[in-house]
Amino acid sequence: MTPRERFLGTLLYRPVDRPFLKEWGPWESTLKRWKDEGLEGDWAPEYNECDPEEGVPVNFGPLPPHDHVVVSEDEETTTYIDERGITRREFKVGRETSMPDFVDYPLKTRRDWEENIAWRYDPDTPGRFPDNWADLARQWAGREVPLTVSAYPHLGMFGPLRDLMGLENMAPLFYDAPGFIRDIAEHWGNFHYRLLERIVSHVVPDCVNFWEDMAFHTAPLISPRMFLEFFGPHYRRINDMLTEAGVPVRGVDSDGNVTQLVEPFLECGLNYLWPLEVAAHMDAPTLRRKYGRRLLMHGNIDKRAIAAGPPAIDRELDAKIPLALEGGYLPTCDHSLPPDISYAHFQYYWRHKKELLGISVE
Repeated sequence: MTPRERFLGTLLYRPVDRPFLKEWGPWESTLKRWKDEGLEGDWAPEYNECDPEEGVPVNFGPLPPHDHVVVSEDEETTTYIDERGITRREFKVGRETSMPDFVDYPLKTRRDWEENIAWRYDPDTPGRFPDNWADLARQWAGREVPLTVSAYPHLGMFGPLRDLMGLENMAPLFYDAPGFIRDIAEHWGNFHYRLLERIVSHVVPDCVNFWEDMAFHTAPLISPRMFLEFFGPHYRRINDMLTEAGVPVRGVDSDGNVTQLVEPFLECGLNYLWPLEVAAHMDAPTLRRKYGRRLLMHGNIDKRAIAAGPPAIDRELDAKIPLALEGGYLPTCDHSLPPDISYAHFQYYWRHKKELLGISVE
């Protein structure tokens, strides 16, 4: 089978020669540890065994982007304005093991939105599609690898807005200025619709992924009712168009516990959920029992089990791999692999996962 046939077959419950093989990558500090432990070269060879995938290079971000400006720096940190106008302070060393400090946000008022942000999200701005777009579309027509639209951190509704406003600034506006939030949602909904409509008029991708990150450890950052009220109409419109065009997998990427939002996601045409963080109480077998084949999944292998070693890895894989053999689920770590995972434990995890999936181990 081709990788594309295997990807679609695995997720859509069709017969496959073996499940599609996919995995999250390691942090830079994890890769450094693995090199210290004997990994040769710049990348772990296990990842070369993953089935290939390809992304659609369309720019969903602000055009033109905000100027990158260094505001200040000291021996340990740099404070700068990024392409979305967000002012961040980050450590110079160990950036990936710490969260940035969000110093200031570009979106505070309707005037900010109208004068400095909204016009940057115009689907007709030149430069959103690559110059060789027509050639790429023709090449993809006969592709053998799965094709995905995924534009982190721009393709989404709640997540990108939270980034531009800050959660504490944004949350009260759903009550105090709901018309403002609706106007932003409508603008972004139309923006995403127009770009995706243009994409599918040339090539139908196998998957479209939206980025939301709309939950913390125990619950969502927005209620199901409010998600459906403010963002649901736009997701429905977009996903109705994608479904009619033939896009079978329409995903949402959100860290944290989004259990309460699964049904609203499905109502809005989002049928693929990841990364299903175990530490946030997400559990693929439980979701399968509740939603059956309606919900496709990816992730949910506890990174802490991989760090703990063989007995914990065995328990975790024994609980999750049967879902992959049924279909509708791609078993991977529940996010990028942190540096408490040794290379020996990752190798054991990789070999055992392949064995359980029926993939030959040399």
